[in-house]
Amino acid sequence: MYRVAFIFLMALAVALGLVVGTLNSDPATLDLLWFQIDWPLGLIVLCAVAVGLLLGLTLSWLFGILPLRSRLRRAVRGERGPGSSAALTKPND
Repeated sequence: MYRVAFIFLMALAVALGLVVGTLNSDPATLDLLWFQIDWPLGLIVLCAVAVGLLLGLTLSWLFGILPLRSRLRRAVRGERGPGSSAALTKPND
């Protein structure tokens, strides 16, 4: 089930990329501080979306997941006690 959903989402992303790239094929100049890039507008838009997605995922991992993992480690360490080598067991619900 997950494989079919993944393949469907990947095909949808490729189709969306092709549509954006085709409809925005005019050349555009991206003027950065030290250099200029002459790329099609669709490629600039898709690169900006990809960089924004990667930056957002990295920031959410740094400020969301890492603190929660450290709190969980401290809670597990405090539950077992200092110096204890007992294996981590699943609590009974």
